[in-house]
Order: sequence, then structure tokens, then C-alpha cells
Amino acid sequence: MAYFDAASALPLHPVAQQALVAAVADGWADPARPHREGRRARLLLDAARETAADAVGCRPDELVFTSSGTAALHRGIAGALAGRARVGRHLLVSAVEHSAVLHAAEAHRAAGGTSAEIPVDRLGRVSPEAVAEALGAAPGPTALVCAQSANHEVGTAQPVAEIAAECRAAGVPLLVDAAQSLAWGRVGGDWSLLAGSAHKWGGPSGVGLLAVRKGTRFAPVAPVDERESGRVPGFENIPAVVAAAASLRAVRAEAEAEAARLSALVERVRARVPELVPDVEVVGDPVRRLPHLVTFSCLHVDGEALLHALDRAGFSVSSGSSCTSSTLTPSHVLRAMGVLSEGNVRVSLPPGTAPDEVDRFLDVLPGAVAGVRAQLAAPVAGPDAARTPGGPAAGETGELVIDSLGKRCPIPVIELARAIGRVPVGGTIAVLADDVAARLDIPAWCEMRGQEYLGETARESEGGPGGSAYRVRRLA
Repeated sequence: MAYFDAASALPLHPVAQQALVAAVADGWADPARPHREGRRARLLLDAARETAADAVGCRPDELVFTSSGTAALHRGIAGALAGRARVGRHLLVSAVEHSAVLHAAEAHRAAGGTSAEIPVDRLGRVSPEAVAEALGAAPGPTALVCAQSANHEVGTAQPVAEIAAECRAAGVPLLVDAAQSLAWGRVGGDWSLLAGSAHKWGGPSGVGLLAVRKGTRFAPVAPVDERESGRVPGFENIPAVVAAAASLRAVRAEAEAEAARLSALVERVRARVPELVPDVEVVGDPVRRLPHLVTFSCLHVDGEALLHALDRAGFSVSSGSSCTSSTLTPSHVLRAMGVLSEGNVRVSLPPGTAPDEVDRFLDVLPGAVAGVRAQLAAPVAGPDAARTPGGPAAGETGELVIDSLGKRCPIPVIELARAIGRVPVGGTIAVLADDVAARLDIPAWCEMRGQEYLGETARESEGGPGGSAYRVRRLA
């Protein structure tokens, strides 16, 4: 089985395993106690802090350990907002942040604060100009800006140094979620706070880190105690912390060579997938990206069915399609980018991935996609895609209406593709759909097929909202 979901989690690095076993024997005591066992535990904790701080690029007394990357983000955001409460209560987050950041923004609004999302382009990039514009458009003084170093779904690397410069010029601290990039190197720029998660780099799960640079206003949110500079309450998990720091140092030692090797494999996937599979959109920045991650979406494909097909073929991958989510909504990242969401596959290669595993994936993928499309009776790609017979035709001036209410994507898009040939060139189709993924996938289908997307109109029914009508003009 080839594990291609490194962006979710990695198995324990061998160095982490060794450090964990050693620290279990020597790091069990309370590091706050002055006795011999406590001093031994304190030495292990301090050494781990120094190692992690060196990897992050901060002072040891600026870094604390948390119970997870999510906890680091939540405590970092809450503490920064509380520390600047007298300045303002407005929070800015990029539209493609991890859900932990978006949940923190939601909690801030529920507590009476305000927040706004900074838009991204189709590559998922947060531009420094967009940050400056959002700062200028804020309803009041901004307390904090949150921007990730690299996106967890599409791999786009953000211009953190430039964003930090905009924040610094406005006198606003910047919190960086570095969970996906920390294994590959330090985050540059004049950031104020930074969060990371150990299981992303081969450390144990349940360990996060939070760095708060000196001079940053920060007020830990109660309840607090004397642990971790008063910023994280509770007894430290010293064996896990030691293993996390040791594995971070180990992966950093190999990062440059491994990044170059994996980047070449990812480039092979980016180039070959559109050649092997028709109607595919590779998303994310092709140049400024994480070295190990590539994401693509397949038209007329159910994402969950494709993941199961790949799993049966021996490949573990991930997806941002709505059909793979318990919320039945497309990934907020893909939605913010405005790209195709159906049939979405994220491939994130772990260190040590062999080239023949990638080649085997490329051999298996076309058949897996074709099999899922056949199950859905999806139209074939190519010049005959808009000539599907059957069903009533629209008149010269009439509009063909396709009722896809109650159906999940990709079905509304497939029904649109089947029907487009039944209207004359210049004629229009209205697709009625209540799956929010249609808002992304119908415009994406139009772009891929050379048709004109006319827009969306909300509908009302007697029992409440009736979905939307998505109108398309046939040009080809």
C-alpha cells in the first residue's frame, strides 16, 4: 500500500521513536520540582525547547508546547486578540486558512468581535496587496492578521515576508500557521506568532508548538497556571515533546535533498495527469508550492468513489470534494479559489517515496477515473460531448430547464453536459440545483467546455429555499 497522504499525518520518524522511548524512562517526573528526577525532566524539556526554537527561528523563551497544532492556533489567536483588546477587536484571516483558524474567527464573532476573510486568487495565493486592502477596509482597528505559510490542500506557498511587511507597516501582528511548511525550513519575514504541529513532520500526535516573539502583546486566556510561561496549562508531555523536537531536527537535516527529489516527482504528476486523464484541472501554484503536494480535480467524478477506487488499487490519498465530507459542502479552500471541486484528489508524498510508486499511481489513475465516470454514465470528453441525444429540445428562443434539485454533484454537472446539445448555439440552459458545490462546478465546466456561464439566481419554493438556477449559454 502506497501512503500518499503525508499532508494529513506521517508515521513516527525513526529518530522520534528512539527519543520517545528514551524520554519515557527519564522524563516522567514533574519538571517544576527541584529534586533529581524533576531536574532531569527539566533538562529534557529545556533541550527540546531549544531544538524546536532553533528550527523555528525564535528564542527558546518565546516558544511553548501545546497539546496539538489546533490548540496552538486557538491559544495563539485568543491570546493575541486579548492582548490587543484595547486597540481593536477586528480579526483578519485568509480565506484558505485551516479550519482551526476559521473556527477561532467564528468564536471571536460570537464573543462580540468582528472578522473578515482576505480573498485569494485562482492559485490560492494571498497577495500582500489584498492584505493591505483588507486592513484599509476594516471597520475599526485590526487586532490580528492570520496567514498560513503554505496551504494544506493545494500546496500554494504564501508570500509571508511581504504580508508581514504590510502588517508591520500597519502596526498589526501576524500569526502564521506553519504546520505544512515547518518540516521544510524556517518561515521568513517579520511575523509575530507562529504555530506548528508535530504529526505533520513525523513527530508524535498530540504535540503542537506556539512561538510568540518578544514585543508582541499577548494575554493568555484563562484558566492558566504556571506551566509553559503561563500560556499553556497542564502537565507537559515530556516524552512526546522530546520526540517532536528530535524528529523536527532530523527531518530538517534531510529537507533540502528530499525537497528537491519529491518536487521532481510532484512535477511529474502535475504534467502527466492532464495528459493521461481527460477533463482534469490541476490546482494550486505550479511554482511557489510545497515540494511534496499536488492537487487536481476530475470533471464528472464522485470524489468519494474515486478515493475508494484508488484505495482498492493500493493508494491512500485525500480529497476536498464535498462528497467526501460529512458536511456535504465543498472544501472552503477550493471554494475560495473558485476552481473545480468534484473528483478532487490531493497527493502528498511522504519522505522516501520511490519513483516507481509514483509511476504505478499514474498507471492506475486513468482506469480508476474512467471506472467512476462509467458508473455515473458521464458524457465522454471530446467533440461529441455536447451531442448527447435524447430528451426535449429547447426552442429557438426558449430556455431548457434541467431539474437537478436534491442531487449531489457531480450529477447536476453531468445532466448539464448531457443536455447542452439539445439547445441551439446561442440558446440557454437553466440548471436547478441545491448542492452548493454546483456554484463552483458549473462555472468550471463552462470554462473547460468553452460555454458561457451567465450566473446564478436564488429560487424560492413554498416550503422555503428552492436552491438556485444556474444559467448557461451554449457557444460551442
